[in-house]
Amino acid sequence: MLTKRIIPCLDIKDGRTVKGTNFLQLRDAGDPVELARQYSLEGADELVFLDIGATIENRKTLIDLVERVGANIHIPFSVGGGIGDEKIVYDLLQKGADKVSVNSAAIRHPELITKIASLYGAQCLIVAIDAKCIAGTWQVFTHGGQKPTERSLFEWAKEAQERGAGEILFTSMDNDGTKQGFALEALKTLNDTLTIPIIASGGAGNQGHFISLFQETDVSAGLAASIFHYQEVRIPDLKKNLAKEGIAVRL
Repeated sequence: MLTKRIIPCLDIKDGRTVKGTNFLQLRDAGDPVELARQYSLEGADELVFLDIGATIENRKTLIDLVERVGANIHIPFSVGGGIGDEKIVYDLLQKGADKVSVNSAAIRHPELITKIASLYGAQCLIVAIDAKCIAGTWQVFTHGGQKPTERSLFEWAKEAQERGAGEILFTSMDNDGTKQGFALEALKTLNDTLTIPIIASGGAGNQGHFISLFQETDVSAGLAASIFHYQEVRIPDLKKNLAKEGIAVRL
């Protein structure tokens, strides 16, 4: 049985870790290098680093910060934000990233998925999708949740898989930062639509939400930010309780 992964997320803006609600009202959550080191020591399975201002500000990911984070952890590390072509992927992998995550640029140029997967392998590529349920349809947004698109979550996720994505990171904008639980029904539909691993993001508020996530859906990983940053939930405690519930995790 494959173990379920617990993944802290570092949303980076101006070199600091930040967290908000529904992608708004950002507040400081600490130094990304220190948080990354802490999560590595606590037994996180992977780490996600998202430079949330890169696409909006039309610049590349903070490569120097990526290098500093990579030098201080011993777990797989994915990087996203501002990745607009396949060339920067090489630089990020050289600086310590194990995977890259593409979002807005992939919507604009879907062939980017195929290019990255063919050059570096599907195992290196996560396609991140931010979506909001509007009138019963999960609509995809780009630019840190600021720009609506005409794509729907499920058809875009399926196309991303067909183009070579190795994993989908789905963030429910409706659930983000609310601490009311993950978007389980949407995640179940994604499970039925895809064959590649899914990382669930948006809404984690307590350990019970992770238990429900893994008991009610077949996603591969649960991602959270603020509850880990502010130590409302500690990763070692979470994993022990998941194991008690019969959920396979790496202890």
